[in-house]
Amino acid sequence: MNQETTRAQTPVRQFTILLSATRRGARLARLLAGEQLRTWGLPFETAEQIVAELANNAALHGHVPGRSFRLALTLTETDTLRIEVTDALADRLPPGRPQLPPLEVESGRGLILVAALCDRWGTELSPAPCKTIWAEIDLPEPA
Repeated sequence: MNQETTRAQTPVRQFTILLSATRRGARLARLLAGEQLRTWGLPFETAEQIVAELANNAALHGHVPGRSFRLALTLTETDTLRIEVTDALADRLPPGRPQLPPLEVESGRGLILVAALCDRWGTELSPAPCKTIWAEIDLPEPA
């Protein structure tokens, strides 16, 4: 996990939404993120996959009955896309370095995929009882 962050940069565009911490909410997060990025004229396939993994983790591992998760997309001046998913369960932090599960296990590869797709990712404790998992993608210079 790379804790280096671009958090201090000035956002150029932002999108934030609260969604139910369910599989349906996770699916909606992926669809809304893809549509927002298309609207901004940005490549969306990689970011959409990252959102899908982080939102699914929020629904499965960060679920607290009656609490939502937050999806935030931020585009900075330096063409960095920051994806944040905040859930309501700070006592369940992801491992600092995700490990491949045994081959016979059907799940547990989401953060490995996130780490492979983004340039940086990490975890921040948010105001109690929340945590935020973030991922950053350095976008190519416009042609």
